[in-house]
Amino acid sequence: MHIPVLQKEAIQYLDPQPNDNFIDATIGGGGHTAEILQKIAPKGKVLGIDWTQEAIRGIKKNSNLVLVCDNFANLAEIVKQQKFTKIKGVLMDLGYSSWHLEESGRGFSFQKKEPLDMRYNVQNQLTAEKIVNFWSKFEIERILEEYGEERFAQNIAEQIIEERKIKPIQTTNHLVEVVRKAVPRGYLNQRIHFATKTFQALRIAVNDELNNIQKALPQALQVLEPGGRLVVISFHSLEDRIVKNFFKNNLSISLLTKKPVIPTRQEIIINPRSRSAKLRAAIKI
Repeated sequence: MHIPVLQKEAIQYLDPQPNDNFIDATIGGGGHTAEILQKIAPKGKVLGIDWTQEAIRGIKKNSNLVLVCDNFANLAEIVKQQKFTKIKGVLMDLGYSSWHLEESGRGFSFQKKEPLDMRYNVQNQLTAEKIVNFWSKFEIERILEEYGEERFAQNIAEQIIEERKIKPIQTTNHLVEVVRKAVPRGYLNQRIHFATKTFQALRIAVNDELNNIQKALPQALQVLEPGGRLVVISFHSLEDRIVKNFFKNNLSISLLTKKPVIPTRQEIIINPRSRSAKLRAAIKI
């Protein structure tokens, strides 16, 4: 089951009140939304958005919940189409859910043998397999450096090019072996798995995640009522940097969090995937 990260803190900063309207721009398993719906009863509504069709289908229907399968980069247009108004808060949880890792079969995890897909939405034409088998060495190295912050990006990109000359790289375990060959032996026994950054970089590239965040943030601010709140939970430094700079450089908001809020030790023990989460919150002036 997907455990919502920083749920208590997200609700605290969103401050939902009876009959308020909210947007969960990345509804996922619906954990945060379930809590919001309780707080905004009886007439408040939540507009829940997710790019993954399976996530939308898996959420329990509620008369106060409007569900849309779309990319949150299209937030303003979605709000317009749904005629969703008087929005008091927007939540963005930028992490992918346990479903993607454990049930999707799309190669998000390097611990299973699965096709190299990594798409949140299967309508997307680009897959991780296409990147590793058809993109140039320069482009592969670039995304490994930029999106994975991988210090052995050049070695890994070179090894991918050599490997695909022999046989297409089509599965997660094949890619893991390619990375294993490319990095120094001492890198194989680090606390973080040696393939983590490569998989992160490919996932971000396939789904254009960072550009989507940059598009979605100003739209969230645009649709909010004055006094409305924007809460964003990020999971790695690239995401957090985008959110931090957006909050810092925007004159129409007031920060509710001077520093990012992080999970308690207890939450990390219960849900180890929460360990890298950072929550930032602001209020629209």
